[in-house]
Amino acid sequence: MFDIMSEAQAVALIGLLGGIALGLAARIGRFCTLGAIEDAMYSSDDRRLRMWGVAIGTAVIGTHLALGAGFLAGAETAYLNMLWNPVATIIGGLMFGYGMAIAGNCGYGALARLGGGDLRSLVIVIVMGLSAYVVMSGPLASLRVTLFPVEETTGPLQGFGFLARDLLDLPLTATGLVAGGLILAVSLSTRAMRQSPGHVFWGAVVGLAILSGWLGTSWVASTGFAAEPVETHTFAAPVGDTILYAMTASGNTVSFSVGSVIGVLIGASLGSLFKGHFRWEACEDPRELRRQIGGAALMGAGAVLAVGCSVGQGLSAFSVLAYSAPVALVSIFAGAVIGLRQLIDGFVPAE
Repeated sequence: MFDIMSEAQAVALIGLLGGIALGLAARIGRFCTLGAIEDAMYSSDDRRLRMWGVAIGTAVIGTHLALGAGFLAGAETAYLNMLWNPVATIIGGLMFGYGMAIAGNCGYGALARLGGGDLRSLVIVIVMGLSAYVVMSGPLASLRVTLFPVEETTGPLQGFGFLARDLLDLPLTATGLVAGGLILAVSLSTRAMRQSPGHVFWGAVVGLAILSGWLGTSWVASTGFAAEPVETHTFAAPVGDTILYAMTASGNTVSFSVGSVIGVLIGASLGSLFKGHFRWEACEDPRELRRQIGGAALMGAGAVLAVGCSVGQGLSAFSVLAYSAPVALVSIFAGAVIGLRQLIDGFVPAE
């Protein structure tokens, strides 16, 4: 395979294919973080929230089967080999969730809407990507490192599966099957969810897309000659990576992140055309644009602090049962609830 493409091109292709699946899930399956929270809060419909559970459960089972079989090395994943900072996770998660509510979408959702012709989401995507880079490696990077140092762990890997293996001698596969199975059981516990095959199917597609990133990049890293990172989908810093690549492609290399972001745009475009939902939209209200810019800036910064967005922590980190994942996901949801109540209950000034 590496005779016809480089390792970087191979992982970009893997990201592209997984991203297309995620884009289709967003547009056809209506898989959306903020939409799931809004439905549960204001429509008494928790099926999209339970679809998240299906995605998490599927990803946990698949990823731990891969870990147990040796197809994925936990020590190579950033969510497990970096020392967990709970304060950064909580603050970053709250910032991301609140920004998501104010902006009206997370990074993944904004990419999916942009693929459907919503030019308002272009502002969210650009501002979030730039904000992530400002905090990750730009002017605020030194302050971030001072307040929330990021260090590789010198002890056990930072995941519940590895904790159970070390303390209870449980195989990683068993922990993944139990944890993922419980999450799936809770997610499918209502009749409304069981009678909604579309929600179940697209939730499983999202979980498998996360697994495909782990397996694909791990295979390239183990069989290729270049030092490619083992990673899967997340949509904060990768948006910045894609913007940077678009400006410096002649002196830069393509990556999994770039493929993933472009894949979501392609998948969302195909999905919106299939559903007949593609249409050009633009922002006509300056107040709405102001909220979107502010929310996107908070999301980019928050995702870097939390080491992942709603997809990065809520799905990718959860798939390896990282300590940070449930804390980040709860923090993101809490921030979103605060933001939604502020907007819908009318606490935002009219001017």
